[in-house]
Amino acid sequence: MSKKVLLSGVKPTGLCHIGNYFGAMKQFVDLSEDYESYIFIADYHALNLIQNKEEMQKAILGILLDYLAIGLDPKKVTIFKQSDISEHTELAWIFDTFTTMPYLQRAHAYKDALVKDKEISVGTFNYPMLMAADILLYSPDIVPVGQDQKQHVEYARDTAQKFNKIFGDTFKLPEPMIMKNVATVPGLDGKKMSKSYGNTIPLFAEYEEIKKCVMKIVTDSGNDIPENVFAIHKLLRPEAELKKIYEEKKGKYKEMKDLLVEDLEKFIAPMREKRKELEKDIPKVLAILSEGSEKAKKIASAKMIEVREKIGVKI
Repeated sequence: MSKKVLLSGVKPTGLCHIGNYFGAMKQFVDLSEDYESYIFIADYHALNLIQNKEEMQKAILGILLDYLAIGLDPKKVTIFKQSDISEHTELAWIFDTFTTMPYLQRAHAYKDALVKDKEISVGTFNYPMLMAADILLYSPDIVPVGQDQKQHVEYARDTAQKFNKIFGDTFKLPEPMIMKNVATVPGLDGKKMSKSYGNTIPLFAEYEEIKKCVMKIVTDSGNDIPENVFAIHKLLRPEAELKKIYEEKKGKYKEMKDLLVEDLEKFIAPMREKRKELEKDIPKVLAILSEGSEKAKKIASAKMIEVREKIGVKI
């Protein structure tokens, strides 16, 4: 029996942190055992944010190295780049032709941009249709997302249903896989860990950088156990074991932070070293991406032949 298909995409927009890892990346590694997995680098989506050649190239290579370093196995997971598959943008245009502006005005990214009073680009306004194309080209059974990203999959499902109704049954309706047990990792200031808040612990940090970050974690002097420190620490050790240790060190914030530094170093060091090894042979890393894109291209190309047939442009 063939495995069900999983698909997810990641925007290359800066250094990954431990919140990214525990929030999504770890799940991609775990799920790759049970699903035929496709993980793509959403560089055309990132173009809404990054408009500098060198920065874009660095970001794409960075996320590729990150995924290989955390243990995504190219034998089990197809890693590819969105811009290598022209069918993504072709299908997005086809979806544009029957998608209304009021429908797109309900998208979270558009609403967020409006609130921030930004001059909104067509790319930001239209991104749900490119995302729908990203998903539907590969006929995935599931798309793992956090609760706050569920709308992405709903837009893809709506678009598939509209297309199927107008042109005939073509696209599978994907299901969102809501990762309910995924921890929201608090940052150094207690808010959700996020690059935009500047409150992160980088996933591949060196020892001194880990130490510097941990010492910045905000603690509540009115509490025997520093909650922010504990919340990060329990990602690395069983909670029951940790509670006992913290009880013994009650009030000794420095000791608790020192222990977190050591545990983070043990966790990060093997991935950090693997990433450094990968960096020594960039052509080999890029060959993995090229091979993945080649495989994805075959699937996307076959689906677009069917789509062109259905819409009548193939004569």
